[in-house]
Amino acid sequence: MDPEKCEGHARCYGLVPELFDVDDYGLSTVVGDGTVPVALEVKARLAIANCPEYAIEEIAD
Repeated sequence: MDPEKCEGHARCYGLVPELFDVDDYGLSTVVGDGTVPVALEVKARLAIANCPEYAIEEIAD
């Protein structure tokens, strides 16, 4: 995740709160080391697709 691009829409947090956290301004950060469990891969890809600033990087296959 590129925090410089995040503008605080918090869509990622709304879709996958298990992987993202937000501050008081809605700016997102990745929870933990950024590893996406297999069970959350589909939701993570949905968060990537819904970020208007393209701040979330694609997960590795």
